[in-house]
Amino acid sequence: MSSLSSVWYTRCPAPTPLSIAHQLGWIDKQFQSTGVTVRSIRDSKDPAVRQSHFTHALDFSFRQGGNIPPIWARSDGRETRVVGITTTDEFQAIIALPGSGIAVTKDLRGRRIGVPRKPNSDVVDFQRATALKGIVSALSLEGLDHRDVELVHLDSNEDNLTERGNAAFLGLKRRYPYGDELLALASGKIDAFFVKGAEGVVLANQIGAVVVSEFGFHPDPKIRINNGTPRPLTVDARFLEEHFDLVVDLLGTVASVHDWATQNQDTAVRFIANEIGVGEDAVWAANGPDVHRHLGLTLDDGQIAAFDHFKHFLLDWGFIPGDFDVFGWIDNRPLAAALRRAAA
Repeated sequence: MSSLSSVWYTRCPAPTPLSIAHQLGWIDKQFQSTGVTVRSIRDSKDPAVRQSHFTHALDFSFRQGGNIPPIWARSDGRETRVVGITTTDEFQAIIALPGSGIAVTKDLRGRRIGVPRKPNSDVVDFQRATALKGIVSALSLEGLDHRDVELVHLDSNEDNLTERGNAAFLGLKRRYPYGDELLALASGKIDAFFVKGAEGVVLANQIGAVVVSEFGFHPDPKIRINNGTPRPLTVDARFLEEHFDLVVDLLGTVASVHDWATQNQDTAVRFIANEIGVGEDAVWAANGPDVHRHLGLTLDDGQIAAFDHFKHFLLDWGFIPGDFDVFGWIDNRPLAAALRRAAA
């Protein structure tokens, strides 16, 4: 077993208990009590380190956020384990401009739907995969599929994780999504596109969009599963094997966010809004009035089955290099140990 002086972590701008635990200072405090420093992957100046947000390449690292990058990394051979899952449903929709003649899903037949694409990316194009899954889900609800529409790829070469503080961000922490789609819609290059989450709600509101199809809270998990639903907490296998107790401590800390959030709903939503960079009303609108009640860590069979379904979608569309056993990817030992400890 190696000695451990620091660990790496990363999170997506999304509603996750890891994000809230970080903002509360709980993560740093937990690791500092054992003499371990917590280092942020996304805040690193080293592009190779930042890339681990997608590749999970760093040993002694943990991550919670969208599920496409960790699925891709596992498919590509990276030895990681899913040790907890958070399911927080969110707004997902196909939107169009008023006056386009598109009011309901059936109106999309023969129309042009924009799909973001990064043709020169070294990692999985999660934005394209997310949009395609949303489009496929929406069309399926009316008995249509992708062959009934024209998919228009909108190419961009901007790095998915451009260094924070980039002057092009005009003082904001990051580039917000859907810029290419919005420009294409305004110029008449496309007729509709997919949006999700709080950023999607804000954009749809800003342009007075027609919500053609909304399915983020559809009762069928196979319809609503996408990059952000659910969000796994993953660790690299070496970290788990060599420092199992530290991973148990981590999960206990993150899992405790659930009870805290249910008792502090306004503060929890403020933390989520701060993480994403939107107003609190956008979080309520995108994630629903019970968002603060869906910030726990679990590993139930339904969540894992949903992951398996989504993995097959990514495999069928060529987003991941090979198949793997999703159920074998799950390790419930540390979460079970953390919950036993909390109960005691």
